[in-house]
Amino acid sequence: MPSIVGPVKINTVGGSGVVNFGDSFNVTPKSTTKTFAGSGSFNTGDFHQVNNAISGTNTVDPDLADENIAANN
Repeated sequence: MPSIVGPVKINTVGGSGVVNFGDSFNVTPKSTTKTFAGSGSFNTGDFHQVNNAISGTNTVDPDLADENIAANN
């Protein structure tokens, strides 16, 4: 099915990033990682204001594997 895409702003695309417009059957990650950050850390946009009084990040992770990747090359 064709797609109509309006204005798009892409600042950066990493080495393993995916940008897709239109039809796609399967888009899968080739690697996984876990990142811990406090509140207001990953805000995106042109103009934003963040006010955090007290922030705590829970880094306890009892899982052995969160997302298993099977290699399909």
